[in-house]
Amino acid sequence: MANKVFCPKLLKNLGFHVRRLNSAPSPLSAVPPLNFTGDFNAATVTASNLLDTAPQINTSQHNNNIINFDNVKELFHGVPTTKLIRSSLTLQMAAIEPMVDLGMWVMNSKLMEMPVFREVMLAFVKNTFYEHFCAGKDLTEVRRTVTKLSDSGLKAMLDYGVEHATENESCEQSMKAFIQTIESTKSLPESSASFVVAKITAICTPRLLKRMSDLLRWEKKDPSFNLPWKQQSLPIFAENSPIYHTSKKTEPLTVEEERDLQLAHERLTKICEKCVEHDVPLLIDAEDTTIQPAIDYFAYSAAIKYRKDDQPLIFGTIQAYLKDAKERMVIAKKAAEKMGVPMGFKLVRGAYMCIEKQLASSLGFKSPIHDSIEQTHACFNSCAEFMIEEIANGSGAVVLATHNIESGKLAAIKAIDLGIKNEMQSLQFAQLYGMAEGLSFGLRNAGFQVSKYLPFGPVEQIMHYLMRRAEENRGLLSTSAFDRQLMRKELRRRFEVAIS
Repeated sequence: MANKVFCPKLLKNLGFHVRRLNSAPSPLSAVPPLNFTGDFNAATVTASNLLDTAPQINTSQHNNNIINFDNVKELFHGVPTTKLIRSSLTLQMAAIEPMVDLGMWVMNSKLMEMPVFREVMLAFVKNTFYEHFCAGKDLTEVRRTVTKLSDSGLKAMLDYGVEHATENESCEQSMKAFIQTIESTKSLPESSASFVVAKITAICTPRLLKRMSDLLRWEKKDPSFNLPWKQQSLPIFAENSPIYHTSKKTEPLTVEEERDLQLAHERLTKICEKCVEHDVPLLIDAEDTTIQPAIDYFAYSAAIKYRKDDQPLIFGTIQAYLKDAKERMVIAKKAAEKMGVPMGFKLVRGAYMCIEKQLASSLGFKSPIHDSIEQTHACFNSCAEFMIEEIANGSGAVVLATHNIESGKLAAIKAIDLGIKNEMQSLQFAQLYGMAEGLSFGLRNAGFQVSKYLPFGPVEQIMHYLMRRAEENRGLLSTSAFDRQLMRKELRRRFEVAIS
């Protein structure tokens, strides 16, 4: 659910690097459930004990069937037949790799500069991938999409499809769009919007975020280094966090940069205050490690200031494919607990592997990404288990954003075992709109709160998001194929009922 960047050199290895990273494993490659075996309350949390294997969670036959994919009638209850047909066909197209390659080439070619050709292509995209993966071009269309989701028992994460801003004017426009999105939740069906999503890169330029991240990294190297602009926050780095991006002492922010930073803080403050006013949590998306420290700083400083009674209002994002993910989550969570701050996280596997590997290699360092997909799965499950146990002890909240069926099952089983299945505000699941439908409906039927990540905006504006979804979907073939299989099974059942 973070932005994804295409890496041609890794194409032939997508089966390992992308497909398994984001998708449900085949029956032959079960994801190992792990328990956290370290001391959560220790003064120092080390990386060595974060991924130690512990006895496996007891998965009885009853628990293994907690997410039921066998009864497709119940699974797709409330989903119109026309939507099932359209979804099946769109996912089938997205799974044809030559078609995806051709489409990406066309969208990046000079052909798109020809008005007639561009109009035809945008019309095709709008009536296929756009309608499948996006909620609409504006809030009016989003309202219809959210209502349909709500009718099917799913909630919505509203994500206005704006990304990197280039200057203060575009940052201001992004802030206004986020605020308008928050205000729109009052006109939606009651409790149908679980989150509004915001990207810090849309209200603070990536250039400034990079400068801030360099300064925060240098402060990690030299704690005496003074950052006069720094507000109260939570720990951002762990002992094994990648700080090789900053090899030398960084010049302080200029007067103009400090002014721009103050404006960015003011924008986030207005967004958070609007969330408080309309009683809707804010989810802050993750980026790559060159700017992630500054994004964590914004998220954590806001989380300290704004809350919803004893529930988090601001959720940061942890990417489990990073080697330091679990350690950073534990350190930040425990620091928040000591301060009496309820902290929420969205947990994802991650989406910037190309960038991270290339940058680390160019600087002569090992990649910050786990060395194997099994380690990434283990890290995600271990982070999920840690947060579920924290919630069971009355502290914190987590959104488990995964398309991985095995991870969904393990988390659901753990939550049921600890008696927190109905902690709707504290434990939630999420999948991208138009993807992993079987998992979404299965978790819904098992009694969990499930949200769909809903990007929206004009087709031209959201084109890059669609290209990433098409790119990602061929890396999610196991989940996509499973969804298509379930959809076809339900369509056959409906056809047989209709002609009987």
